[in-house]
Amino acid sequence: MAGYGAAAKGNTLLNYAGVRPDLLSFVCDAAEAKQGKFMPGSHIPILPPAALAENRPDYVVILPWNIAAEVRAQLDHLATEGTQFVTAVPELRIMP
Repeated sequence: MAGYGAAAKGNTLLNYAGVRPDLLSFVCDAAEAKQGKFMPGSHIPILPPAALAENRPDYVVILPWNIAAEVRAQLDHLATEGTQFVTAVPELRIMP
């Protein structure tokens, strides 16, 4: 399982839920300034989006849920390999 989007709102959710690297291996973000760093509090590594294709996670949690449709469209190539996409706000939802 991996995450996408190192946004503050997603980080707040991860910290509130107590998610750590043992549950969410890494978070990808397109912003080069965030890559190579860690999510505050949870210490989950932030990697470039190419890490998703390299690791082929079963699930990708889209942390900036307000742009989930856009992110899902950008990552459509993963869906063809079987990756499913998850949003947790406003409700838990799994998208193929």
